[in-house]
Amino acid sequence: MLPILASCATPLDWIDETELMEEDNKSHDRNAPISPGRRRLLLGAGVGAIAAAGCPFMPQAASAAAQALAASELPGDAVTNAPESDKTQERQPFYGPHQPGILTPRPAAGMIASFDVLARDRSELEKLLHTLTERIAFLMQGGKASQLDPKFPPPDSGILGPDIIPDNLTVTVALGDSLFDNRFGLKPAKPLRLTRMKRFPNDALEKELCHGDLLIQFCSNTPDTNIHALRDIVKNTPSLLLLRWKQEGTVPVQPPKRADESARNFLGFRDGSANPDAGDNALMSRVVWVQPGSGEPDWAAGGTYQVVRIIRNFVERWDRTPLQEQETIFGRRKESGAPFDGKTEADVPNYAADPDGKVTPLDAHIRLANPRDKTAEQHLILRRPFNYSNGISKSGQLEMGLLFIAFQADLEKGFITVQKRLDGEPLEEYIKPVGGGFFFALPGVKDEKDYLGRTLLEATA
Repeated sequence: MLPILASCATPLDWIDETELMEEDNKSHDRNAPISPGRRRLLLGAGVGAIAAAGCPFMPQAASAAAQALAASELPGDAVTNAPESDKTQERQPFYGPHQPGILTPRPAAGMIASFDVLARDRSELEKLLHTLTERIAFLMQGGKASQLDPKFPPPDSGILGPDIIPDNLTVTVALGDSLFDNRFGLKPAKPLRLTRMKRFPNDALEKELCHGDLLIQFCSNTPDTNIHALRDIVKNTPSLLLLRWKQEGTVPVQPPKRADESARNFLGFRDGSANPDAGDNALMSRVVWVQPGSGEPDWAAGGTYQVVRIIRNFVERWDRTPLQEQETIFGRRKESGAPFDGKTEADVPNYAADPDGKVTPLDAHIRLANPRDKTAEQHLILRRPFNYSNGISKSGQLEMGLLFIAFQADLEKGFITVQKRLDGEPLEEYIKPVGGGFFFALPGVKDEKDYLGRTLLEATA
């Protein structure tokens, strides 16, 4: 029997049907018909070889048959099909007195990106702020990606397809201390308490992961939506912004019946217990938003101080620590999140009845962070953290931890005071802050005629 051979194929492209039949004869009668599965193998191999070789003698009918056969054998639900979600059209409002992404309920994916501003003068800085406003407004709303001449680079990365989904995206812009230098004449209007983040006793800050002129926070239902938004902004500000560092993070998604519980961090404890109620407008006006007449520049009203800390967790060491010790360090039950003198996460510990720390140790994390005394209300902060995982360290340990994010109207009374209380706590054996910075989140964009940072530029004109 002659081999099935395309004259234009290489020696490796042909298949000897005799050898295949002899293989079949080991278990089947020679005169028995070839099974359908075996026939598909022979046809697919032979036609595939001829098609791969590009042979001009291949009949069109054989080509069509091969294509039909291939199509019929594709599974109806391929492994590589995109996962489905009914949340892709969720939207958050962009316009308003405050920026989104601060009081907005935290979604599953977050990202912080810090930039150096390359603008050469105030006009270019204003152009940057206009561009950010326009791009953020579009990305949060979603819509059809722009189309240009194919001879030019595409205006969109395409990673979300031709239709940009909003996917619950929020984008929040904040300014660093370094932007208020002599480049743009902003120094006289610098927020009163905005400073460059200094090293605390347990910090091991890495220069390449700290500070920045401008910070952008991306939050959405999926990491790809955040990446798409970041790439869009980078593409549209090539001569105005230079990416300095970024950190992505996530939080575990809970079933609906447990959605009122705080998400867990990578130490396994709930992170967000006793957070101020973001739905209490009066409380948020006091804790989060800068108010007129507070001593801050007038333009800053409606903004807030943003703290970002990249805090590495030594999870291998933590996982070898007895549960009782873990709970003593935090001051809460690991499973329920309840304080030692309570039953649920929402229960308030009664430190007045435990002055010597026999129930909740005096150096427990929750007791140091919020002693619940007469002055504690002055030092509240609104936390909005994410977990991060960056692979493996040079020492072969898991590189993961907490992307800590907090907002407050007064940086000194808020985070700085709380962090000083925590200096020396037992938890420090298991954590090490390595990056981040202090920033001021701009007031919101009121309407389509407004833009981010307008009040700041007008105050320094």
